Amino acid sequence: MIQADVQGISQQISQAKALRRQPMSKLDLREAKQFLPTTREEMDALGWKQCDVILVSGDAYIDSPFIGVATVGRMLEKLGYKVGIIGQPDVQSDTDIKRLGEPRLYWGVSGGSIDSMVANYTATKKFRNSDDYTPGGKNTKRPDRAVLVYTNLIRKNFKNTVPVVLGGIEASLRRVTHYDYWSNKLRKPILFDSKADILIYGMGEQAIRDLTQALDKGSDWRDIRGVCYISKEPVESYHQLPSHQECLDNKEKYIDLFDLFYDNNDPIAAKGLCQKVDTRYSIQNPPCDYLSEPEMDEVSALPFTRELHPYHRPEGKVKCLETIKFSIMTHQGCWGECNFCAIGVHQGRTIRTRSEQSIVKEANQFKEYKDFKGIISDLGGPTANMYGYECNKKLKLGTCDHQRCVDSRHLCSSMKPDHTRVIGMMKQVRNIDGIKKAFVASGIRYDLITEDKRKGYSYLKELVEHHISGQMKVAPEHTEQHVLDLMGKPGKQTLVDFKRLYDKLNKDMGKKQYLTYYLIAAHPGCEEKDMHELKRFTTHELKMNPEQAQVFTPTPGTYSAVMYYTEMDPVTRKKIFVEKDIHRKEKQKAIVQAKTNFSSGFSS
Repeated sequence: MIQADVQGISQQISQAKALRRQPMSKLDLREAKQFLPTTREEMDALGWKQCDVILVSGDAYIDSPFIGVATVGRMLEKLGYKVGIIGQPDVQSDTDIKRLGEPRLYWGVSGGSIDSMVANYTATKKFRNSDDYTPGGKNTKRPDRAVLVYTNLIRKNFKNTVPVVLGGIEASLRRVTHYDYWSNKLRKPILFDSKADILIYGMGEQAIRDLTQALDKGSDWRDIRGVCYISKEPVESYHQLPSHQECLDNKEKYIDLFDLFYDNNDPIAAKGLCQKVDTRYSIQNPPCDYLSEPEMDEVSALPFTRELHPYHRPEGKVKCLETIKFSIMTHQGCWGECNFCAIGVHQGRTIRTRSEQSIVKEANQFKEYKDFKGIISDLGGPTANMYGYECNKKLKLGTCDHQRCVDSRHLCSSMKPDHTRVIGMMKQVRNIDGIKKAFVASGIRYDLITEDKRKGYSYLKELVEHHISGQMKVAPEHTEQHVLDLMGKPGKQTLVDFKRLYDKLNKDMGKKQYLTYYLIAAHPGCEEKDMHELKRFTTHELKMNPEQAQVFTPTPGTYSAVMYYTEMDPVTRKKIFVEKDIHRKEKQKAIVQAKTNFSSGFSS
């Protein structure tokens, strides 16, 4: 890995510590009462001797519904528990981890909103200097493998303490044997690498509630859905995954493991999973139930301040607030199943939608903030146009094994896209008095627009006329069919058809709005010749120079990472080309980003 300048980082850390040692002012303390406590002073002001739960995160404490730790804290607060939060503790001392004392029930540990290794390193393993979830923006606070580091920090400073519970995306995606790109090897389930006791996976709202109540009552929690733990004995009724050693010895066994892991993430259809790791067993209970629409509304209505806690402010602003502060999450889940994306494994492949009334209420609340200028930054979710409809078969029976809702060649006949409800929701929001614009910045599946013969055109017309800020983001990722097949993305003709419709709508409305294309280089199966073909397509068909191209990163919890490690197509088990040389990966990206002189048609 190419590490950042150690001396420079050490100086930045020392400066940040000096700022944070200053006690909060009386004004800050008064404002802090609106947050969950993060200092002993706040606990004293609340009359608390001890927290029931202390949450430790790789992010600064940002009290937003887009921040998982803040959402967990607010949910537990509503249930009557005393919750404290420690954001980005100093791992070189005991000052931060000890400042709230020891919790009564458990420690909750998260790497933060972004996997710490993805946050700290680029796809070519260069250290990132910036962090949008760190005050001041300097990447000096989030340790590599944050979940492991924070758990060790707790164990070092609190002997024989209450249970340590892991959660968040970093832990969730590493709950079974997984390929780790940064060490280039298979690693054990994260509970074995850490010193934690329990892991809550996925969104886990129900599991968090059930586990907290069980620990409070002193009752057995080992049958709670949505949790993982280590056992001396197997659970015979669960799916028996290939052992960790079998995966090390045989790459096809690792594919077998991932197939079972991937197919057992739905609360209706899934069974529990059991995997032997050395002499013990990793136990994953079936997933917890998804939230209903009223429950989604209830979580969204929790009293978030949508601000950075005053404790962190001397260090500077957090960049992520620029986009999330006045954004609205309309739903959870995605059934797009792009092979390089872990949303399906972490959030689930079934859409959970908030009601229009809940969304409108949240938009109205924005007007109470002095810095709200009438602009909603984003009105969407993992895929904006999946709001408001689902496959009836999936809702009754759960997700299908080895049958996708959509792949690179077709949409399942049972899945019928219908943009009726999302159109109505967008109209309601933009018609609120005081709302000037409600942008849709989340990703759009253009293949769903062209597939919806009744309302797809109307939806795109609404976007073009009211909800785009000069450009619309789409993610074709590639154009060569064999690469698209491995990615799980739709064919290029769908993109051509969509672009034609988009351009026509803009011309008819007299608007000059553009499409921004997200592309991936060096995905498994992609060679330099494929990038040249992609470049040819963007030049001659799209008439543009791609700027949003990135080198593929193999992240845990994705089929693409399985392909990268095994160098096999996980469906056919046939060998595929995988580019692993960093310089040649960068060359693939450079090919598609080369500037084209459109008057001559040649790349420079």
